[in-house]
Amino acid sequence: MTISVWRYSHLALAVSSFLFITLAAVTGIILAFEPVTARFPSYRAEHFNSITLAEAIPSVRSSFSEITDLTIDANQFVIVKGTDSTGKSVTAYVDPHSGKMLGTPDSKSVFFQWVTSLHRSLFLHEPGRLFVGITAFLLLLIAISGTILVIRRQQSVKRFFSKIVKENFAQYYHVVLGRLSLIPIIIISLTGTYLSMVRFNLFPEKKIQHHINANEIKSGPVLKAAAFPQFKNILLSQVQSVEFPFSDDPEDYYTLKLKDREIIINQFTGEVLSEAPYPVTIILSNLSLNLHTGRTNIIWSIVLAIAAANILFFIYSGFVITFKRTAGKIKNRYRSDQCRFIILTGSENGSTMKFAKAVHQQLLAGHQTSYLTEMNNYQKFPKAEYIIIFTSTYGLGNAPTNANRFASLLKKYPQQQTIHFSVTGFGSHAYPDFCRFAFEVNNLLTAQSWAKPLLEIHTINDKSPQEFNQWLVNWTQKLELPFIDLPETLTQKPSGLSEMTVVTKTAVTHEDGAFIIQLKPSWRSKFNSGDLLAIYPADDYRERLYSIGKIGKTIQLCIRLHENGLGSGYLHSLKVGDSIQARIVTNAHFHFPQAAPAVVMISNGTGIAPFLGMISENDAHTECHLYCGFRRKSAFAPFRVALTLNQEQQQLTSLHTAYSREEDNNKQYVKHLLERDADLIAGILAKKGVLMLCGSLSMQHDVIALLDDICQSRNGKDISYYQSHAQIMMDCY
Repeated sequence: MTISVWRYSHLALAVSSFLFITLAAVTGIILAFEPVTARFPSYRAEHFNSITLAEAIPSVRSSFSEITDLTIDANQFVIVKGTDSTGKSVTAYVDPHSGKMLGTPDSKSVFFQWVTSLHRSLFLHEPGRLFVGITAFLLLLIAISGTILVIRRQQSVKRFFSKIVKENFAQYYHVVLGRLSLIPIIIISLTGTYLSMVRFNLFPEKKIQHHINANEIKSGPVLKAAAFPQFKNILLSQVQSVEFPFSDDPEDYYTLKLKDREIIINQFTGEVLSEAPYPVTIILSNLSLNLHTGRTNIIWSIVLAIAAANILFFIYSGFVITFKRTAGKIKNRYRSDQCRFIILTGSENGSTMKFAKAVHQQLLAGHQTSYLTEMNNYQKFPKAEYIIIFTSTYGLGNAPTNANRFASLLKKYPQQQTIHFSVTGFGSHAYPDFCRFAFEVNNLLTAQSWAKPLLEIHTINDKSPQEFNQWLVNWTQKLELPFIDLPETLTQKPSGLSEMTVVTKTAVTHEDGAFIIQLKPSWRSKFNSGDLLAIYPADDYRERLYSIGKIGKTIQLCIRLHENGLGSGYLHSLKVGDSIQARIVTNAHFHFPQAAPAVVMISNGTGIAPFLGMISENDAHTECHLYCGFRRKSAFAPFRVALTLNQEQQQLTSLHTAYSREEDNNKQYVKHLLERDADLIAGILAKKGVLMLCGSLSMQHDVIALLDDICQSRNGKDISYYQSHAQIMMDCY
């Protein structure tokens, strides 16, 4: 597969570092629980954030004969080192309110010491720290490249957290969890990188320097510690440690290490002798350590554990996605300039390739020359007779990465012979731009003088095997390729068919050779106008599909009788009272749009069948316009009475007919009527109305070209925009 620079970078970084990242993530999960265990039992005083040094120091001194220093640890426990009344050295947790000793600090767990050493240096000391630092930096790059890939997928920073459709487990949660844990992972990797850089002195180190003139140190007036102005203004929550003076010498003093600075205070007067802010590197180091370990906040430490667990999932899901893509590697038996069939694929994650491979392998099995490649490899194919395109749509209506140059290549390499094409789009109706790129490709090919449509564009929702099989049947039958070894589900007539009885059937009374037949299905059958009726005239896997018009509780079909036609001949031979075995195929994308403010129906010939049913059921009186084309007025005659009644009952707003072979001077095609009413058409699309086409592919070709001109000239948008937003619905044959 062609992979974008960012995707390739993301993959290369992950592959090159996944062992170290896995180890760091596993140990990180374990270490994230150390701050949790360290807080139990809790020695944190009540109202800790409101206690000042002026309150705490006198209380603490009451329990010790001498104090060397007071420390506030990451859990905001007060630890005092000194001697008790018996002269014994003591290190204890102390209540700053009462000075009471609460317990003795335990040494760090041997297990956590071992895991910490593994996490920091892999037991390799300085070389190990270097490896870990590089790993943290690579994780940062992976997070950045992953962020850019999500932005590209969503087409905007604003849509970064927009809904992602669940196409497969690994890819869906790789993106969703990646977005949710992005900030914690960036913080973990950034702080880990910075701490490693500090460890190797990559930043200039500035030491705190105090300048104290010993001759100017005063020994009076003497104040108690509780009266020192600085002690009154400094909270314990701001303190890292307090070093007490060793003696009564004026040159011994209090040294306060706060979060952002150091202060030297005269032990007698409380005067500030020196104050020095910490360098930025020290502040950043402390902040990085707190953020990287979660030692100051239990909730943050749990977030870090979840983020580290997600990293392990990203490694797994990333490789699953990669293996799926590499599984789609293409192998061709023939060169492109030798082949009759050219299969082009557009896919972002490789899932479309399995469908293309199935067709490719079936053609090869039938001793046909077939060439399978990506759409970005489009070129001149001197012996090609058929081009088959399978493509998905990436993001919000864009081309997949391996198809983003197809439009320019199509213009650059016009084929020298007539080639029949078929486009199949893969997507999900959960996206607003369903199969938009496939529609654009179909329209691009339709505009080429050398390209002829073999079938109407076919769309497949959520990689449905049934919908793909439906295309495969139509395609193979259109080409009359009996050698195609269809999947097992298509090699025999489906089971579970319903019995339907012929209620009425008209005779062929005009030269178009068309007739109308109505069937009564079983009471359990559910169907709508626009669905398809599948019949099996040869009692085998060969299936014929016809658009349904629902008239009351019956199925109405309009059939053109073709010479030697398998399906039309079979239906024409039926008599009233005869029964057939058939099934209804739901065709939801071609149902009457109930929410549309207006609907335009466009048909020619027997394509009028589903519209007759839709109009007769338009009891909501939705604005509805019918444009239909026939060869002669006699072909329209069977429908005139019903449509006139529909107009009287306000189910049909307007009726427009065109006749292409009448002897008078008023010969017209449907496109002429649409061209005349271009403003109406553009206005209906602009107000989110829907256009529906049913009929022949030749009609579709002309109408789509005209509609594209109307859309661009009046609404400023390509027709593919309306197609992908389900405002143009087609069921042509």
